[in-house]
Amino acid sequence: MNHVVTPANMFPQGSLFDTVMSKTFKVGRYTLADLIELAGQTPFYVYDKEKLGERIAYLRRVMPDSLKIHYAMKANPMPAVVDFVAPRVDGLDIASHKELRVALASGISPEHISMAGPGKTDAELKAAICAGIVLHVESENELSRIYMLNESLNKPLKLALRVNPDFKVSGAGMQMGGGSQQFGIDAEIVSDVIKRHKCQSDIIGFHIFSGSQNLNITALEGIITQTFELANRLTQESGINIRHLNIGGGLGIPYFPGDEELDISHIAEVIRIELEKWHGTYPKCKVISELGRFIVGESGYYISKIIDKKVSREKTFLVVDGGMHHHLAVSGNFGQVIRKNYPVKVVSNSYSAEVEKVSIVGPLCTPLDLMASNMELQKADVGDYVIIYQSGAYGYTASPHHFLSHPMPIEFLI
Repeated sequence: MNHVVTPANMFPQGSLFDTVMSKTFKVGRYTLADLIELAGQTPFYVYDKEKLGERIAYLRRVMPDSLKIHYAMKANPMPAVVDFVAPRVDGLDIASHKELRVALASGISPEHISMAGPGKTDAELKAAICAGIVLHVESENELSRIYMLNESLNKPLKLALRVNPDFKVSGAGMQMGGGSQQFGIDAEIVSDVIKRHKCQSDIIGFHIFSGSQNLNITALEGIITQTFELANRLTQESGINIRHLNIGGGLGIPYFPGDEELDISHIAEVIRIELEKWHGTYPKCKVISELGRFIVGESGYYISKIIDKKVSREKTFLVVDGGMHHHLAVSGNFGQVIRKNYPVKVVSNSYSAEVEKVSIVGPLCTPLDLMASNMELQKADVGDYVIIYQSGAYGYTASPHHFLSHPMPIEFLI
């Protein structure tokens, strides 16, 4: 059953539970004090190996056996995370030359790696061709460049056209399909592009990714159904021998008050029904769900130290040694239209049952450096710690670390 997630019911404040949390916050067997010593500094990111493994195992249990689960590395490309995830999933999806090298170093077979991205350089395209991975082609011009570059390389090509769907996409936190997009080839011209380039033998399939961070189960159900319908139509029109279909992912996780956890069993049933029909027509086609945030998002924590506390005209501010330069998303500047608070926990050196309304800010010289706004949290002071939950995805590498030249955070998996 879906339930609403709020800071109040996820992390109760001012209670016996709160006292226990302050003393027993752990990642694996390590307490907060242990983690601080292991990091050697604050701020830092820590990723919970056990929680990460459990999430993948859960997906394996719930999703149909015939669905291939890929990890979208852009969510968190830390090599230790990738090395842990790689043997537990069916493939890796990458978005840059550096991610390609990290993916190859994980030991996963190149045939289970695919690369997407609307602005691949010649160097990236040549590296992908030489590595033998699947290239998700984002435009007709990119398709032409691939053939031009391969004239000197003379390698077998495995190409999947990324399709910008012609159906309406709704519910996504970040929309990446429908309407005018920098992503993919518009659905209505895909077949013409294939025929114009006479590349049917190199096109192994399609990549149809409509958007990310979607918590609307009705919208997701519609997107899944329409994705399979579109893939079938394009396959019939183009005459390709389809062996690869990436249906994207987009499954969201709860961050903010009022967010509801997705009923994944319901999503899995929708996919199972569509897969049954699909494999009845295309029995040799591998169908992939590309998940990033849903796999790694809830396994990460960002931890910083309170370095100052001030009251300004009856409003209390906790100033921490981390900020938007380390965790842009928590400041609301990574896709939020209206800023909302992430789940936040204060861990105090001396427990107090008293709560207070505070805003948590970083050390940067900008009012955008806001980590939490007007939250009721356990009363804290200088030297205490702030933990930001749901920080496993789009945190460290999605942030402007060099802004104002402050020190870099540490990140580790444990």
